[in-house]
Amino acid sequence: MSVAETLGARRQQSRSEAVEHALRRDIVLGTLAPGTVLRELELAQRFTCAQGTIREALMRLSEDGLVTRRARRDTHVASANSDDARELLCIRHDIECRAAVRVIESQDATLLSDLDVLMQAMRVAALQGDEYTLMEHDRSFHLRLFEAASTPIVEPVLFRCLLHTQRFKILNSAPESRDLQGTAERHLSILEALEARDADALTRALSHHIATIVDFGPEVFVGKRGTIQ
Repeated sequence: MSVAETLGARRQQSRSEAVEHALRRDIVLGTLAPGTVLRELELAQRFTCAQGTIREALMRLSEDGLVTRRARRDTHVASANSDDARELLCIRHDIECRAAVRVIESQDATLLSDLDVLMQAMRVAALQGDEYTLMEHDRSFHLRLFEAASTPIVEPVLFRCLLHTQRFKILNSAPESRDLQGTAERHLSILEALEARDADALTRALSHHIATIVDFGPEVFVGKRGTIQ
């Protein structure tokens, strides 16, 4: 199924997937702040479902590092500190920039088409003021790009980097300072480098894109290959 078909599909979510999505949204947007206690019984009442359904959702959120779970103890929303964000930005930078050559070598028309669809979806979400959906499409854009590098074992690592750096930015910036339309348009230079089949340009575009996600980005990447100094 193409990206366009996937975006247009209305797959029926299981109850636990629906709960997971709602909690993930609240955690990433900061509605559920770091350290918030998540009790299965209270959540089951909120979502009108069984505690087992809540447990399944929390387990998946735990796998992504959004909550911390300990046996016979309450679950808490995970912290979002700058040290973690710095490390994740560095990891993300290395993963995506190092993959640029492989992406250029293996790209085809399907990749460009899929990325264009995702960029259009970001633009629509930005116009609607739907920041969370914009971030979902943003993650899908970068994961689809990286998929072309054919290193699937690394993809879950990149997903976590994307998710947590987005969350850190949300939690540490004022809503009025986040330009949603600008966020969507920031991906244009990546598409242009792909269309030109220029690996160096793609590396520079990705490096600049990642380095400017949060305020301390450029400071973190001083000296890295491809970074705009």
